Formats: sequence, structure tokens, C-alpha cells
Amino acid sequence: MTDRLPDELPLFPVSDYGDPDSPPAWMKVDWRQHLHRVQIDGAEVNYAEIGEGEPVLFVHGLAGCWRNWLENLPHFGERYRAIALDLPGFGESPMPDWELSMPAYGRMLHDFLDALGIDRMAALVGNSMGGFVATEAVIERPERFERLVLVSAAGISLAEAKGRRFKAAAQTIKAAAPYLADAAMLSRPLGRRLAFGWVMSRPEKLRPELLSEQLRPGLGSDGLVGSMASMIGYDTRKRLTEIEIPTLVVWGLNDHVVPLEAGLGYHRLIPRSRLEIFERTGHVPQIERPARFNALLDEFLAGEPAEVVDRDQAAVG
Repeated sequence: MTDRLPDELPLFPVSDYGDPDSPPAWMKVDWRQHLHRVQIDGAEVNYAEIGEGEPVLFVHGLAGCWRNWLENLPHFGERYRAIALDLPGFGESPMPDWELSMPAYGRMLHDFLDALGIDRMAALVGNSMGGFVATEAVIERPERFERLVLVSAAGISLAEAKGRRFKAAAQTIKAAAPYLADAAMLSRPLGRRLAFGWVMSRPEKLRPELLSEQLRPGLGSDGLVGSMASMIGYDTRKRLTEIEIPTLVVWGLNDHVVPLEAGLGYHRLIPRSRLEIFERTGHVPQIERPARFNALLDEFLAGEPAEVVDRDQAAVG
């Protein structure tokens, strides 16, 4: 049995890439007023919060930070309590007292929500490693979340990587390299391509200011090695079938970090899932195509029923 792509994919115009607004909404926000810190069990967490209403939590990926959601937070802050955190060991959250692992990060999300007084969320949204962490949190306490959104989520692609441990580690480090690049490169299209070309499909078309924000945190790499090691070979595929809440799976067709096959796997294994594929898009659809991503998430949060997977049609022999 092998997964297959849908018969037809929507053709997204190149003009849909990036944020057409000038300046974009995130540049009009004084983020100093929206940054907070909270102490939880064994960790201190830095996070951004904007808006009021039902809470939506955004979780970044390996070597990322809350700024990975700059193009999305102002939009959802208009209708929701939009929150994006720095996982301990990344961004401006220091390393925790506990050993880094995906289950530990999943438990940490619940401690974080407890500290903020949040009992139930409209949605949990995770990109890359953040998607891996999000599945752990939902499996542990599914009643806490109404919906789950996995954006190019890690996990499935690393489940069988024990025999290829060093190769997988090298690939992951290469994917994280843009966050360690010289921000001065970003003023030139070629520099943006060299710095982010492995992670994004057309980084030269994105604002230098936006890409520079992805590089800012000085503490961002502290948790890189431990988190990477904890992902490799950790297999949750059998447990994904336990996720019963509506789930939106968003993937870039040109994702070289976590290939689309992993997205097909999540869609096949999570019963109430819906798969959306963004053509000409890499590993971070929320940054690369923010208008399309925000509109899609708006629809999903509005209560449109998630498509139930037809497993016979999702795979062919």
C-alpha cells in the first residue's frame, strides 16, 4: 500500500507568494506590548499574545521561535486570543531543567496553558517539530483542543531513522541553517536564496525584514541538538489513530525538509483529517503564503466539518 497524491492540485499563482500588503500588518504592531514570560514546572517560557476571544496556540519548529508566526498573529488576533510561544531551549526561552523530548514538550504545552488559565482551545497549530509536539499534546489530553492543525509536521518522516541516524541529523541541521545565517545577506535576493532556499520555495520574493526576524533570537539554537536527537526514531504512527478531533494537514508540495509523503501519512492515519497542499511552497507555508494560509485556517476555525478520510481512496495497492 502506498499513498498517492490527489488527482488534481490547485495551481497557485506566483503572485500569491509572500505578503502583498505594504507594510504588512505585523510591522505595524509594537510587539513589546505583547511579549510576556511565565514560569512553569522546570522552565521559563517567553511568548507573544495578541487579541481576545477563544485561544489559538501556535507552536514553531526546530530552530524556530514565536516570530515564525508574524504573518499570522495579527490576522487571528482580530477574532481570537492568538498566542505563539518560544519552546524551552529556543527563541528567548532558556533551556529547561528537564531533558528535551517530544513527550516532555507535549506535557510542557499543558503546563503552559494551565499557567495562562486556559482550559480549552479553539485550535492548536504546529509547524514542523511544533506539529510533532502538538500531536503529543492532543493525544495526551484530547478534550482540551477543539481542532488540530499540522503544518509540514515532523515525526512520520523520522520514525524509521534510527538506522540512518547521522544522515537524518545532517539533514535536520541543514534545514536549521537559515536561522544561523548572517542577516546582512538578506538585503539581496541571492542572499535570501542562499540563506533560506533549503527551507522555502522562493525566499527571494519575501521581505528581508521578515526573514531577518527569523534570525533574531540569540538563544535559538540551545535546544537544537537535544530536540533533534529526541525526534529521530521516535515513532508515534500507531498513536496518531487516537486523534479524533478535526485535523487540518497543510503541506508545501516543494517541501525538502519534511517531504509530502509525510503529509499523506498524517492524512491517512488521523481519521478526521483534511489535507491541503500548497503548490510552489516549501516547509513554512504560513510564512511563504500567509494570505492563503490565513484564509484556510479561518475557514477551518469557523467550524467547517473536517473531511473524514476514506482510507481506501487515500491509498492504492
